Amino acid sequence: MTYLKSFITLVTLLFSSFAYADVLVLVHGYQGSANSWEQTGINTILENNDWHRGGLFTGSINGPQLLTHAGKDKKNKVYVVDLPSESPVMIQANLLSGMLNTVRNLHQDEALIIVGHSAGGVVARMSLITAGSKNVSALITIASPHIGTTRAEDALNVTANHGPFNIVKNIFGGSGYDTLQRSKGLLIDLIRPRPGNMLFWLNAQPHPDIDYVSVVRTNPVGFAGDDLVPGYSQDMNNIPVLKGKSAVFTTPQGHTLEPYDGETIVQTLKHLDITAD
Repeated sequence: MTYLKSFITLVTLLFSSFAYADVLVLVHGYQGSANSWEQTGINTILENNDWHRGGLFTGSINGPQLLTHAGKDKKNKVYVVDLPSESPVMIQANLLSGMLNTVRNLHQDEALIIVGHSAGGVVARMSLITAGSKNVSALITIASPHIGTTRAEDALNVTANHGPFNIVKNIFGGSGYDTLQRSKGLLIDLIRPRPGNMLFWLNAQPHPDIDYVSVVRTNPVGFAGDDLVPGYSQDMNNIPVLKGKSAVFTTPQGHTLEPYDGETIVQTLKHLDITAD
């Protein structure tokens, strides 16, 4: 009996030494970049919680390029992606899908958790719908316009009517009329769902059976939403096919990424029972 117990203990230790890790893929939003997660200190917070920097992806004419790579050890990894944030959702989603395939090849037996900020959350959903969700265990979105935003409609009106720059500056933080012109395809994708537009189609598609978490901003008086995306649009439960399927976390912040989002991601992973190895 003693020998049997010793054998079971040895087998348990051997298998635990080969425990699989998890992989985070961080998707920035409009006017963001892969560096958004670094500049805000989110990557540092994740690193301090044993989610280690894995690499940076960018697109190219030769397909996804992994510019840095920390290796294939079994530590939990964090990859950041650099997408053309002014491009339509489908273009960004196609690029993201290629990057996710590369991650899958590097970590074939590991679960992928995608975190998308703002429009990046919509891009991530489009990728899962059009390219499949193999190895993806969860999608976490932060302040994402899943049900659209009137700000996109305001911006399209500004560009159509050649409105004064001060209006653009007040609404979009000085990003400029030329930026809005370059972004028209994306802005059209982010208007509220109506028959024939992108969000109407996307929100009607069957979604993969994975965990969903909506991080919803709240303003100083406690109402859900921020200056760019209303609270109901940030909650994936308001997508008809995902009703009742998304956990919700609220954070009292504006629309942009903040260091606190690092702690929110860590707590969300704990909620999903995903722990750092």
